[in-house]
Amino acid sequence: MNYNVIIPVLVSFGLSLLMGPIVIPFLRKLKMGQTEREDGVESHLKKTGTPTMGGVIILASIVITSLIYVKDFPKIIPVLFLTLGFGLIGFLDDYLKVVMKRSDGLYPKQKMALQIVVTAIFAFYLVKVAQIPLTLLVPFSTAVTGEAVYLNIGWLAIPLLFIAVIGTVNGTNFTDGLDGLASSVTILVAIFFTVVAIGNKSGIEPITCAVVGALMGFLVFNVYPASVFMGDTGSLALGGFVAGAAYMMQMPIFIVIVGLIYLVEVISVMIQVVYFKKTGGKRFFKMAPIHHHFELCGWSETRVVAVFSIVTAILCLVGFMAL
Repeated sequence: MNYNVIIPVLVSFGLSLLMGPIVIPFLRKLKMGQTEREDGVESHLKKTGTPTMGGVIILASIVITSLIYVKDFPKIIPVLFLTLGFGLIGFLDDYLKVVMKRSDGLYPKQKMALQIVVTAIFAFYLVKVAQIPLTLLVPFSTAVTGEAVYLNIGWLAIPLLFIAVIGTVNGTNFTDGLDGLASSVTILVAIFFTVVAIGNKSGIEPITCAVVGALMGFLVFNVYPASVFMGDTGSLALGGFVAGAAYMMQMPIFIVIVGLIYLVEVISVMIQVVYFKKTGGKRFFKMAPIHHHFELCGWSETRVVAVFSIVTAILCLVGFMAL
């Protein structure tokens, strides 16, 4: 148990902690700095120039730690693939924005096409190689019926997988807008999946533990005031991890519970865009994603992060009750 759970946390944490002082000055030297919107939250303008692409610290820590265990725990392969695959998409997007100075990074169609390809490979591996059923564990079913109920939606499971994976990834991306927000929320979600993985002996606990350790180390540099941002490299990778871990344990419905913050962030952006177009320029929120709305309502950045983290912690407890 110690070798499979505690050691990967410590290894990943140590790697993340060691890489920080090496990678951050390197990113600063390459002028890989964040550019803040002038029409955004005024207090964020001081963050301009803070190194981004720090997600490479998270990604490298997770990958190195997972590779130590991959031989004995082959079920971590699809989760690692989804994490690394989306992380590389994020890296390419960050590189084009920051290094090549292409303000939009990857074009939306390019980004979506790459996300669909990575998700398709994951789906194929999940069904044909890992042979994980696409039935869905129904929350609270054990409390109602006395045993776990799995929902079989037939061929609809495939389009649902694409929606769940890509939606989770982009929801995590939108959540990454404040110092330590995406890291704090996702570390709680990773702890939830770790406990579940240990309980049902799913065989993916080394990678869930690696994510916990990597994020703990990264938070040392990412808490307010952040000395580095994870960028799309980190946020897309974390989204891939959450979706991959959930599907390996047939728990995609639980993403809506424990990852509700991701969903709310996505919905807030959708509402803002639709309302803006329908009303000829009016805004439903003061700013989207919704964490910026709370900032403009007078909340401090640290308060938003604390509240969103507390909400996620409570939702994770609800998730345990729903098992």
